[in-house]
Amino acid sequence: MIKVGLTGGIGSGKTTVARQWEKLGARVVYADSLAKELMATDRQLKNQIIDAFGEQSYHHDGSLNRTYLSEQAFGSGRVEELNRLVHPAVYKKTDELMQEAMASGYPVFVKEAALLLKNGRPENLDYIVVVTAPEDVRVRRVAARDNTPESEVRARIRNQQTEQELISFSDHVIVNDRDIMHLEEGARRVFSLLAEL
Repeated sequence: MIKVGLTGGIGSGKTTVARQWEKLGARVVYADSLAKELMATDRQLKNQIIDAFGEQSYHHDGSLNRTYLSEQAFGSGRVEELNRLVHPAVYKKTDELMQEAMASGYPVFVKEAALLLKNGRPENLDYIVVVTAPEDVRVRRVAARDNTPESEVRARIRNQQTEQELISFSDHVIVNDRDIMHLEEGARRVFSLLAEL
């Protein structure tokens, strides 16, 4: 089984590529969705978040208080502190899902994650694929998708690794500078290269 890391900046189109790969037979884990799921269901992680950020991190019914935690993490400059709690749980669960995918006979396993290359190239992945798009295009997409001011989107982009940094770790780059059909064609082309390896 080929193990692939898929990343790109906000609004680059990496999730669209991941969904295309799922249709082609890959087992895809979306790190952001998995993190949200674990923050809501993993007892040990929930306790760590409560210890660090307070009982208000969860509602009385046990569900995550996203508004409060977001204010605590982003508003108080404690994002790294939250990441240090969440990321190990995500890595552990991803490894379990990777083993399950291998046992189930999937030809390709994909970890889709915005922060995939934050600490360099992960050793447990065979290939890294980066999706890129012009910044103005990314800003327009995210502003429309999230109903967010463009200035806020640009600030989020400035807080991420640059595309040049991401590309320096990559084996394949998918350029998303046209329409969705062009992006899906690029996704299929790279997937066929990976699936043949």
